Amino acid sequence: MTYEGARSITGPFLSVLGASGAAVGFVAGLGELVGYTFRLASGYISDRTGKYWTITLIGYFINMLAVPTLALAGRWETAAALIIAERLGKAIRNPARDAMLSHATANIGQGWGFGLHEALDQIGAISGPLIIAIILYFKGTYQRGFAVLLIPALLTLSIILLARYLFPQPKNLETITPSLETKGLSRTYFLYLFAISLNAAGYADFPLIAYHFQKIAIVPPSEIPLFYAVAMGVDAIAALVFGRLFDRYGLSILIISVAFSSLFPPLVFFGNFSIGLAGMVLWGVGMGAQESIMRAFVALTVPPEKRGTAYGLFNTGYGIFWFLGSAVMGLLYDHSLTALVAFSMMAQLASIPLLFSLKSKRKG
Repeated sequence: MTYEGARSITGPFLSVLGASGAAVGFVAGLGELVGYTFRLASGYISDRTGKYWTITLIGYFINMLAVPTLALAGRWETAAALIIAERLGKAIRNPARDAMLSHATANIGQGWGFGLHEALDQIGAISGPLIIAIILYFKGTYQRGFAVLLIPALLTLSIILLARYLFPQPKNLETITPSLETKGLSRTYFLYLFAISLNAAGYADFPLIAYHFQKIAIVPPSEIPLFYAVAMGVDAIAALVFGRLFDRYGLSILIISVAFSSLFPPLVFFGNFSIGLAGMVLWGVGMGAQESIMRAFVALTVPPEKRGTAYGLFNTGYGIFWFLGSAVMGLLYDHSLTALVAFSMMAQLASIPLLFSLKSKRKG
């Protein structure tokens, strides 16, 4: 609720503070780069020290408190720094958190477990933007919206501390050891990382999409968060459906999700109100897959004691490509929407042949 509520308006907020389209794309991409690159160190340290909860808690405190502080930002550069700080907090916590989730989901299926986690996560991802939309509807400012998000931020920190108290040893939750391809990080793992990174490079971040919606005025500013909420609702449903199907059919489901989501760029950047909304639905499908089955496959390819490192490295590579793609799309936005859409679609579709290759190898 906290950071997704903030993400629903960071693009327009930066615009109001004077940022250009290129700046919005760069900040969004840099935030994701920081948010993924630092996961490499965080994951490695988690595995080496075993301090999964300590690292997770540090990340959550940074992640949560950066959001309401945006209410005090008076320049777009200050807001950009806080947006990046929020991503840094998420970077610190995610590898350790995902490693703990991999233990908790071992008995119910990795796809379903990570899909369920993503679906529950989207309750907040829908609620946050809706709260912001209500505030803007009643003529509230972006700053007021960020300030209100202090409430769910404090609730989050309280609940994560309770979880730490109730489940101090997450490894004890895994009673069934999944079958592993190798004892370390295999060639399959790295090929999969490259495939998913290509998909990330072509995935336009929502701040740039929201910036576009506001600039061409096909969506009233107060309704832009609603578009994001719709996408998050689709994300939740897609995560559950794809997660369950992934446990049964494997990588075929991931290939299908990539094919569907690759169709969103022309809809959101060329469409009117209705077509743009349809594009956000497809965007949500892709996000649901990225946050569930893409992570589930990693847990199936590495041993438990290396999952923190594996998730950290996976997210670092993913984030580098996301940053490069976002920076390119931000520059293209100011010059040619056609080129932006072509780049986005081609980068996403380029991952499909690699996923087919992995599918064949796993059958063999």
